[in-house]
Order: sequence, then structure tokens, then C-alpha cells
Amino acid sequence: MYENLVPRFIRYVKTETRSDENSTTIPSTQSQVAFAKTLMKELENIGLSDISYNESNGYVTATLPSNTAKKVPTVGFIAHMDTADFNAKNVNPQFHEQYNGEVLVLNEEQHVVLDPKEFPNLKNYIGQTLITTDGTTLLGADDKAGIAEIMTAMEILINDDSIEHGDIRVGFGPDEEIGIGADRFDVPGFKATFAYTMDGGPIGELEFESFNAASAIVKIQGKNVHPGTAKNTMVNAVKIGMAFDALLPQDEVPEKTEGREGFYHLVGITGEVDEATLTYIIRDHDREKFEARKAFMLEQAAKLNKEYGSERITIDLNDSYYNMGEIIEKDMTVVDLAEEAMKNLSIEPIIEPIRGGTDGSKISFMGLPTPNIFAGGENFHGRYEFVAVESMEKATAVIVEIARLNALKGA
Repeated sequence: MYENLVPRFIRYVKTETRSDENSTTIPSTQSQVAFAKTLMKELENIGLSDISYNESNGYVTATLPSNTAKKVPTVGFIAHMDTADFNAKNVNPQFHEQYNGEVLVLNEEQHVVLDPKEFPNLKNYIGQTLITTDGTTLLGADDKAGIAEIMTAMEILINDDSIEHGDIRVGFGPDEEIGIGADRFDVPGFKATFAYTMDGGPIGELEFESFNAASAIVKIQGKNVHPGTAKNTMVNAVKIGMAFDALLPQDEVPEKTEGREGFYHLVGITGEVDEATLTYIIRDHDREKFEARKAFMLEQAAKLNKEYGSERITIDLNDSYYNMGEIIEKDMTVVDLAEEAMKNLSIEPIIEPIRGGTDGSKISFMGLPTPNIFAGGENFHGRYEFVAVESMEKATAVIVEIARLNALKGA
């Protein structure tokens, strides 16, 4: 059944499903709704049951019924339908068979190349078949590789009765890339004991820790007067914004941190003399350090307000998600099962904290432990995204092996 994996993936990525953070609908774009409907038809054709689309949260869910008399915990597999904030229209995947480790020309006209000097991860794929963009769009392996892998694994299981498994639930959801997709996920309705998001990167990734995450909107009120008579009167909001950012630790930014190191990330700034807005995201794996980062920003705002003698700066802080490790560490069975499945397939598990978040970050706190497994893609969210066919095949095999192991361990 692996022969359906790549055609399925190509069909998915050619369907535009970019989410929209400015939308007020669920899902945020109608293209995701349309994609959900096509996935429902495919699930039906494969032979799954209980197929439904939840109008209130945008999730497609379905069940692969158990084929064993054993009492087996229900496992879920989840992936997201949307793609990130980069051009996702007219995706034109390019195949590079037997990759030789040299520069890949994605778009000769626009001089877009995948160069191993810039992307040393390419060296891990010598001899494999790479699927890349044509240099003008993202690819969409994040997370349509995950959807294709889950769908293909279900197809394998339903057509091979020799692989014993319990009930399996699948879920394809919206708006992960804008951080709201899992907000209304129906954990009781999903009826799984534990689950996995298939939304990781290279082979072996198994992640049960994520960032704690928050957003900060810093609004600054200035005072604009004619520059010729501005002395002791003008208050330049843009300058205050620059001063505020300078008060934050300049080495604690994404481009200077790694591993468990947290950061402040200035993702946007708009403004004029009269008013300005700075938009930040705040990240840290450690909850205490995370809370301290938010408090530090408020302290710097208070310091500048005192200096200017009025409340020029206000900060709107909102938590986005928390480190799912707080939940999963209470019972590591879900991680142990995935780790064993990978080792059975001669895949070395790479267990490291995510420098980001997944839908599992929120779903775990809703009561469903949901670590993250590799889907195979690299260089997500841009024109340099790629995935190896072999990586997708191995991710599919991990899903099947988790289902088999779960039944093997059942009562």
C-alpha cells in the first residue's frame, strides 16, 4: 500500500489550505473546509467508520475499528490541514531521485537553490528521493506529509488482517499554523486513551516537551507636533519602541539561542511619531522562566512610563500554550510505546524538546497525552522546504508499528 503514499501527498500539497490569522471563522479559511470534505470521502473509500466533520472546531475524525478480541487502549493519530504564512498557491512539487549531495536548482530563473553549504541537513539524504518546491511556494509537507502518512497507515491496516490492532482514531484539524486549531478540539468526543501528532521533522524525532508560549502586543502612545516647534513637546512613539526593545536581553532572541534556551522575538513593528505597536512572542521551556520573562517585559514598560511621566506604554500579554511535558511526564507510557516502535524499525529515536509547539501542546492539557512524531519534512514554512520519500515511508511504518505494539501489549 506504500505505492499510494506519494501520489496522495502530491495531491494534498497541490490543494491550497493556507490559514489566515485575521479571519474570524472556524476554520479560518474555506479552502480548509473544502479539503476536509475531500479527506472525508477518502476515509470512506478506504473503509473507516464514524467519519464526521465537526462544524464547531473544523476537525475531520474517523475510526478504524479494532480487529482483536483483546482489550486495547484506543490510540489516536492527528495532523493539521493548514499551511503556514508563505505562498501556498500553485504548489509545483519537484522530484530529485538518487540525490547526489550537490546543489539543487529549484528555480533557475529566480536563482533559488538548495545548497548543502547553507542547508547541511541535505547531506543526510544522499541516495534518496527528495521532493522539493519549485522555489516560488512552500511545499506543505508541514503537515500534509502527516496526513498522507496517517491515511496510508490506515489503508495498510485495513487491508492486512494479519496486523492485530485495537480501535484507532484519526483526526485532521485546521489552523495549527496560527496557533488556534486545537482550541476547540473535542477530547471526550475523540474517545482516545492517548494520541500522537504526526507533525515533526526528520526521521526519529519524538517530542514530548514543547515551549511555554505567549504573545505580547506593546502599544506606545506618542505626541506629534510640527518638528520646527517640537522641543520639549514631541514624544516620538517609534523612538520609545526602540528604547523598549533595547531594554530586553539582546542575546535572548531566536537567532542566538538553541536547545532549552528561551527568547523574546520581535516579530513586527509598525508606527509613526504619534503611535507605534511592537509585536512579540515569548518562549521558554521552563514555566518559572517563562513567567519571569513576561514579568520582565512589564517591568521595562513601567520603567519607561516612569521616565516619561505618563503611561505611554501598555502591554497586552496572552498565553498561547504550555509545555506539554508537564502532563506527559506523569505517565510516559505513550512515549515509551513510540520509542519501542521506532527501535523495532531500526530508527534511532531523537528525544529532544521542541523549539516550538504542536497541537499536542494544547491537547495534552485538555486531558489527552499527545506527543509529537516525525513526519519527515525539513526547512518548513518557506521555499526551501523538502521531504524525502523514504522519510515518509518510515513515518507510515511507525504508525503501523505503534498500532501493532499497542495491541500486543493489550490484555
